[in-house]
Amino acid sequence: MFIYEDILREFQKHKIQYIVIGGIAVNLHGALRSTADLDILLEMSEDNLKRFLVILKSNNYRSKQPIDLIQIADKKNREYLVGEKNLKAVNFYKKGGLEEVDIIIDAPFTFDEAKKDIIWVRSGSTRMPLLSIDGLIKMKKKTGRTIDKLDIDALKRIKRLREI
Repeated sequence: MFIYEDILREFQKHKIQYIVIGGIAVNLHGALRSTADLDILLEMSEDNLKRFLVILKSNNYRSKQPIDLIQIADKKNREYLVGEKNLKAVNFYKKGGLEEVDIIIDAPFTFDEAKKDIIWVRSGSTRMPLLSIDGLIKMKKKTGRTIDKLDIDALKRIKRLREI
């Protein structure tokens, strides 16, 4: 069983608008990549964020940062947090567990743009929206991190193999 299947099932049940991105997305496309957290891109409406927070709290997740998540619903607040505070993501950890969920707030595209570039994958009984290989490559080019360069190479290899 996929470690995040329960929380993703809750997202589906409560119609949370999200897309799986990051290391787990790379894994789900077929690359071997060690990662512990679930990176997601959320639709940033206040309603979606409030429902998301209720689900996390009811599943014993707590925020690592002293920030009111509803603040990021406002685009100007998000831009301030990214530009002035260098905040890239808001992290939630599961109290008494190993699971962590990161909401990425500094992506090279909006949720609506990314939503046009998803595929649906299944883990057990849970369907989840996953950013495409091309979308992941675009996102990872922005970071300049070594791990992301390795992910880009792996994703390009997978893409070439699928085209054969």
